[in-house]
Amino acid sequence: MIKKKRAPFVIAETEIKPGTRKRIEIPIARLPTQDTLSLPINVLHGLGEGPTIWLSAAVHGDEINGIEIIRRVLGKLKARGLNGTILAVPVVNVFGFLDQKRALPDGRDLNRSFPGSPKGSLTARLAHLFVTEIVARCQYGLDFHTGARHRSNLPQLRLDFEQEGALECARAFDPPFILAAGTRDGSLRAHACKKGATTLLFEGGEALRFDEEVIQVAVTGTLNVLEHLGMIPKEERERGSPIESVKSSWVRARRGGLFRPEVKLGDHVTAKSVIGYIADVYGKTQRTVKAPFSGIVMGLLLNPLVYQGDAVIHLARFQGKETKAG
Repeated sequence: MIKKKRAPFVIAETEIKPGTRKRIEIPIARLPTQDTLSLPINVLHGLGEGPTIWLSAAVHGDEINGIEIIRRVLGKLKARGLNGTILAVPVVNVFGFLDQKRALPDGRDLNRSFPGSPKGSLTARLAHLFVTEIVARCQYGLDFHTGARHRSNLPQLRLDFEQEGALECARAFDPPFILAAGTRDGSLRAHACKKGATTLLFEGGEALRFDEEVIQVAVTGTLNVLEHLGMIPKEERERGSPIESVKSSWVRARRGGLFRPEVKLGDHVTAKSVIGYIADVYGKTQRTVKAPFSGIVMGLLLNPLVYQGDAVIHLARFQGKETKAG
């Protein structure tokens, strides 16, 4: 019996033949200089049948770790050895990336603007373009982020534990930590999940910095997911045992001043233990910051200048068990 040849993949009126890789650019908008800025997409269309997955980074333009993650993943793949299709978008927010800023020129946060509108603001138009050209074609998605500016995050996956197939993919990724996280209105993950695409959000490192440890975790994790989905052959790798958290929250400054943490990312803390100090600039007063519950430090503020109410330390707690101080 003759095996039926796989059909070409078509996106933005461009045809990609099975077993080939192609880079295409979809126009986003015309600049004031009348030049056109485009959304770059790398398409790997495998010879074998399989799912379609997108890999995206720099939805926030200053979160660049994911760009390097996707670059390294693409360097390890060949379209002829692939089952299914990969749509890799290493720089979604091209405007923010070029300006080294989180938002677009109109000041809006792209990750609060999905699904967007073809007739809306610049941000809304980019969101609409991404969901119609990328998300609508995929059954799975991996979106790479870092902490916001002046914050650093431990490598972690955030997902909806109730979404079909999401937790299995997350465990296959094998990150140090897996967090159950609700979706926010207007986020890419919220829209994609609503449309039925199993979506994982990776967090790790800080804005405008490459973090080699974080990058390595995510590159290996992405390959693990592709193996789990049957898109590439399985390889023997050392596996960890991810810690799964059902809830997390930020500890906030009760007063303004200079913040000095007494913990590092990944530290285990116990309830009511001292995790930092906030002092005034004159050295007259110093207040302790205590852990409201036992957990693990998932995120940390790097800028010592804080205002009352600022988030300073992100703790993940665990259902049914207390973590021990490390």
